[in-house]
Amino acid sequence: MDEFQIIIVGAGISGCVLAERYANILDKNVLVIEKRNHIGGNCFDHLDKYKVLIHKYGPHFFHTNNQKVWNYISQFTKWHFYEHRVLSYVDNIFVPVPVNINTINALFRANISTPKEMKDWLKKETLNIKNEKNSEEVALTKFGKKLYEKLFKKYTLKQWGMHPKKIDPSVMRRISIHYSYDDRYFTDKYQAIPKDGYNSIFKKMLNSKKIKLILNTDFFKFKKNIKNFEKLFYSGPLDSYFQFKYGKLRYRSLYFKKKNLKTDFYQQKAQINYPNDYDFTRITEFKHATGQKVNSTTIMYEYPRWRGEPFYPVLDDRNRKKLKLYQQKINQLKKQNIYFIGRLANYIYINMDTAFANALNLFDAVK
Repeated sequence: MDEFQIIIVGAGISGCVLAERYANILDKNVLVIEKRNHIGGNCFDHLDKYKVLIHKYGPHFFHTNNQKVWNYISQFTKWHFYEHRVLSYVDNIFVPVPVNINTINALFRANISTPKEMKDWLKKETLNIKNEKNSEEVALTKFGKKLYEKLFKKYTLKQWGMHPKKIDPSVMRRISIHYSYDDRYFTDKYQAIPKDGYNSIFKKMLNSKKIKLILNTDFFKFKKNIKNFEKLFYSGPLDSYFQFKYGKLRYRSLYFKKKNLKTDFYQQKAQINYPNDYDFTRITEFKHATGQKVNSTTIMYEYPRWRGEPFYPVLDDRNRKKLKLYQQKINQLKKQNIYFIGRLANYIYINMDTAFANALNLFDAVK
């Protein structure tokens, strides 16, 4: 293994970006070690047996305002432009989310037509809670009790397996609200899906003679073979690296159930949320987003659970204390040119564009 100057653990967004940069910009020999049998991390997509392009680990809709990130990824793909729109099934009707004028008019038979009228309506409904301590307080301050209970309370209970009163306020703060008729889920300048899928991007990024990829390999079993590297980048679970010295960090996971239907489309939009009455939280129909032409459609039901692949860090007091201890260990390893990058290695939830940006910025900082 002495021939490799750069060691990268994990072939997700962070690992692929760093491998590509070190190989193509600095002409370094790079070894990428991946535990799974594929590249791309949770962005991995593939054709199912019905030839429908699906996202194995749940839907990924790319959006960004970051010009640097957009230009970088565009080197490796052409784009299918797509603006994500979401409906929520509430009171036997489908209403748009994020909350906008149409949402309130549909749910409460209101007659709002201007941003001012919407703000006035919300002012009567919301509470004035300063320094919100949990997600429920954020929701009551932002949306009011009626919207909270119809759209968010039970969805959050299912998604996180705990009451919003026990969930960090940052979770509910991620949910936006539009004081207009704008029903786009994201408002970023760039919104698109890779024309040939995410996996085609990662294949092109790793397509270099300077990069060696090893799949189905546990880094910790392989670690003894690695010596004399210049830099090591780790994007696996943070607690695993330190052999759970301060205990396991808790994650919420997901179970996916797929169904293929012999029809062009099953539902109105790519994503429909089911906050109430069902065990699943949402149904995704990928063809709406990919623009793919095929004679059937595959839908995916999402069921939150505790066991399984780590998806969402649980930022309660106990885990924050553990995280702080692990972060102290991370800082010590920088002296050995060992760096932690990505959502698992930093125990954070980040969007795809942020993951790309963080990897590009880390390369620029330590190259």
